[in-house]
Amino acid sequence: MDNSVALVTGASKGIGREIARQLAAAGVTVYAGSHDAARGERAAGEIGGDARLLVLDVTSPASIAEAAGQVGVLDILISNAGISGDGKTADREDIGIFRRIYETNVVGVVAVTNAFLPALRRSAHPRIVNISSGTGSLAWATGPQFPHRGGYAAYRSSKAALNALTVYYAHALADDGIKVNALAPGLRRTDLNAAAAASDGDPAEAAAGAVRLALLPDDGPSGEFFSWDGTPVPW
Repeated sequence: MDNSVALVTGASKGIGREIARQLAAAGVTVYAGSHDAARGERAAGEIGGDARLLVLDVTSPASIAEAAGQVGVLDILISNAGISGDGKTADREDIGIFRRIYETNVVGVVAVTNAFLPALRRSAHPRIVNISSGTGSLAWATGPQFPHRGGYAAYRSSKAALNALTVYYAHALADDGIKVNALAPGLRRTDLNAAAAASDGDPAEAAAGAVRLALLPDDGPSGEFFSWDGTPVPW
């Protein structure tokens, strides 16, 4: 993977930082996207390898444009930045929370993807990985085995929207050779929300799943949804 270049959004902590670390360990030059420059600089040092801070606020058009102007060629884009909110059901959630979560988890992904498409089109083997959630699977949400039911409605519906966009981007970019897939990382020990903070799930396991999709061969899948362990997830 020498000479390959990746951008990981939300790389200053959690799953994003571990994705960046694993890519850097594989010889990839990694732009560690972070809206907080100081925290991102520290993370880049911890990631090691050829990791570089890229100040990037996925909710700011000016920040996105400035960041995209610094990257000439991009082989891998991993949209990891996301926020969760609390566990409220849709009927109890404040509309402002819905807007804030969708601005980051949905609109931010579209804005970043579109801004970096020129750089991705310059790559011989471009890959996009969207970090979604198994809680965004409508098949699982309507099945008898799924325990969460109506909680985290803003977050979960934003991930369902991201899943749909993954399919649409895969179709739209197929002729460019850009493979686009979504990953369900599983519940991991991060500060995403209270449930994640209390989890014993290792972020490294989720990151390995993202890296696997980032390094897909040219005959690999596109427009698919996978769990961290490589098994398919129903939409």
